[in-house]
Amino acid sequence: MKKLFFFLLLSVLWSAQKTEIIELKENIKDRKGLTKSLTFIDNRSDKTIGTIPDKKDSVTLKFASDDVKGLFENWFIEDNKIRGNNDIVLMLEDLKVYEEQDSNRPFPYIKARVKMSSFIKRNGRYYFIGRYDNVIVTNPKITVHPSIFLAGKISDLIAEFIKASYYPYIVANYFITESEIHRYNEYLNKDYKAFNETALKDGVYTNFQGFRSQEPNINYSVKKNRKGKVVELVNQGQEASLSEMYCYVENGKGYKLTPVGFDEIHKNDKGFYIYSSRTNLFVESKTGGVFIGAVAGGLVGALIGAAIDASSKANAGAMNGVGFKSTLESNVYLDSLTGAYIFEN
Repeated sequence: MKKLFFFLLLSVLWSAQKTEIIELKENIKDRKGLTKSLTFIDNRSDKTIGTIPDKKDSVTLKFASDDVKGLFENWFIEDNKIRGNNDIVLMLEDLKVYEEQDSNRPFPYIKARVKMSSFIKRNGRYYFIGRYDNVIVTNPKITVHPSIFLAGKISDLIAEFIKASYYPYIVANYFITESEIHRYNEYLNKDYKAFNETALKDGVYTNFQGFRSQEPNINYSVKKNRKGKVVELVNQGQEASLSEMYCYVENGKGYKLTPVGFDEIHKNDKGFYIYSSRTNLFVESKTGGVFIGAVAGGLVGALIGAAIDASSKANAGAMNGVGFKSTLESNVYLDSLTGAYIFEN
């Protein structure tokens, strides 16, 4: 009788514990044939992706094999028969799925935290290309199976990130040695004035690179109304579109242009941030496209199934189309290397 009881108990546990595979099946062909190789570096401190509730089950997300390096590199080889000269390096830094109860929310959300970066290797030197560092949120009201949803989003995101890395605009002028590649963030940030000096330089910054280097565009200035609100951008005496501005600094304080107005830029030990939400920062353009600045100063080309609207700095840093556009307000950090928004919850 006891044996039968334990057998039934184990059967229930086995039936409730399921696995969802993050498939690497999307085509990652380099259409221009510039890339010779893709090298994968697994820099995750914890290689387990996690287990999340899915209806009555608990579902564990995994790759198809424990040999993740082999999976990624063979994926590239299978899709790229014609190759060029560029050696691209993909580093996976974090990949976790979890359930989290946000403050002032009636129910928990299932989320995925993803961080990865890419480099181009030339003559034994590594040059930073771009980075994705964000949290994907599922909407429990419309997502039937969060495990399937997140596995698909993670797979798509990785594929698009790889394809965007094929055509690199090198962000940093500095190269990184192989022994330092795991510390690339610390290595590259040490010379950027905005993140290392106590005060910001006043002026108008027309892109993130200028802000990071603290080099305002001297051709631009702002005009305010009687209430002290910025209402106009001026370029060499002529009125210009506000969309040409990334941010401005006045009396040492920065103000970031967003689709809902200017948000003050704050700074703490993690870096620069604004206080906002996905709803405020994810805005579609008038042409039906999507503003996306996750690659501003980094990857050039399509990323996460959207296009860069280079005409607008108002949404520089915002990435649309990945997960639930939550109204939750929190600290949204500015990636120190790319200027992309980093949502932590």
